[in-house]
Amino acid sequence: MPMNEQPKWYILHTYSGYEAMVKDSLEKLIENNNLGDYIVDLKIPMEQVVEEKNGKLKVVERKLMPCYVFIKMIYTNQIWYYVTSTRGVTGFCGPQGRPIPMKPEEIRKMRLEEPVMSADAFAVGDTVSIVDGPLKGFFGTVKAVNATAQKATVSTTMFGRTTDVEVEYVQIEKMDGGLPETTEEA
Repeated sequence: MPMNEQPKWYILHTYSGYEAMVKDSLEKLIENNNLGDYIVDLKIPMEQVVEEKNGKLKVVERKLMPCYVFIKMIYTNQIWYYVTSTRGVTGFCGPQGRPIPMKPEEIRKMRLEEPVMSADAFAVGDTVSIVDGPLKGFFGTVKAVNATAQKATVSTTMFGRTTDVEVEYVQIEKMDGGLPETTEEA
């Protein structure tokens, strides 16, 4: 393995409905050819959705991006050949089927990696800005922290009322100074 190379995330395009089969085939390929140093991780982003079927609510997993498998690997021509020769793979996303590594923002947005923040990243009383999720753009004050779960309880103002919400560390950023002045008119 080239020691100066770091694995990067790439996007594989597959036939519709072949995502799980491609992932299984690539896992067997890694095991059979001892490629664990080159192909580090494989993911099919899923989301949990509540569906109603026959009058009953069920929680089901649905593919976030059908026809795509995300692969973290060190790119070499040999690895490219192995991966693109796998049944169900139509190729990499990129010009002429050559892969382009994903940007850090894309990796964070797709939640391919769980960033680990230090235990003292946030403290009670810190002023924060919510930078991701349904409350993006809101500001608040940290009321409680759970370093083990990497979550914080933030007190924010919505519709003129103070509300406590639980957010993940990756969804908030510490702000210098206090809360911004509100320009709401009654």
